[in-house]
Amino acid sequence: MKVATIQMVSGSDLSANLAEARILLQSAAQAGAELAVLPEYFCLMGQRDADKLAIQEPFGNGPMQQFLSDCARELRLWLVAGTLPISAPSDPLANAPAGSRVFNSSLVYDPTGACVARYDKMHLFRFDNGVERYDESLVLAAGRQPSTFDLPSVDGHSWRIGLSVCYDLRFPELYRHYAQAGAHLMLVPAAFTHTTGHDHWELLLRARAVENLSFVVAAAQGGLHDNQRRTWGHAMLVDPWGKVLAERAREGAGVVVAELSWDLMQQCRSRLPALEHRLL
Repeated sequence: MKVATIQMVSGSDLSANLAEARILLQSAAQAGAELAVLPEYFCLMGQRDADKLAIQEPFGNGPMQQFLSDCARELRLWLVAGTLPISAPSDPLANAPAGSRVFNSSLVYDPTGACVARYDKMHLFRFDNGVERYDESLVLAAGRQPSTFDLPSVDGHSWRIGLSVCYDLRFPELYRHYAQAGAHLMLVPAAFTHTTGHDHWELLLRARAVENLSFVVAAAQGGLHDNQRRTWGHAMLVDPWGKVLAERAREGAGVVVAELSWDLMQQCRSRLPALEHRLL
């Protein structure tokens, strides 16, 4: 199965971000990709964290979701739409009225344009090294459920695909849950900071692939954004043995494509049946 992972340097102009996403998705389709994955926050990297509240949409309705549906249908792609802000209900326990927080949601569209899966980011990033400070919980509501979808590929196999987002990558129990659920491929749209990405990005992606004997495909934000935040990039595809199949090794927008071999995955799982040896 040919898969494209996309790298962007999204800014604070929603229309410009969507236009660039469309161009990159067209490139993925022209390269023969069956599945394309956009990065986290592909639609907006605002000047302030709260800027995403202004463009939030209710699930199932809104111009961003219509854009994604149209892209999937017109380009005949399975499309995993990185993340976009989906409205969260009020939460009295957190003193959060409706509209004050959103889910960071990854939506999946099939080639007919139908939304067939949704995953709300479960683990919310917090980081403070005295220079950079982030706390996603100020504007994001945490998701509660893992999510998979099945992609019947032209290769004749039905690929089970597990969804995750960025900071989730540091929590191996989520990916082990997907492995137990029969996943063959795990997706990680992300906007890793340059600081944490430099030290941990490739290490974590390859670890999740090796320990679950699964393919891992990671889309990324990569470069200096107009809010002066710098993200790590290095969108990549990793095979079940931990080998990086393809990677965008420089900053800036682009498309990375690789073929994922069902036979290779089965060979890895056959010669090292670690998933069958688990005690817990």
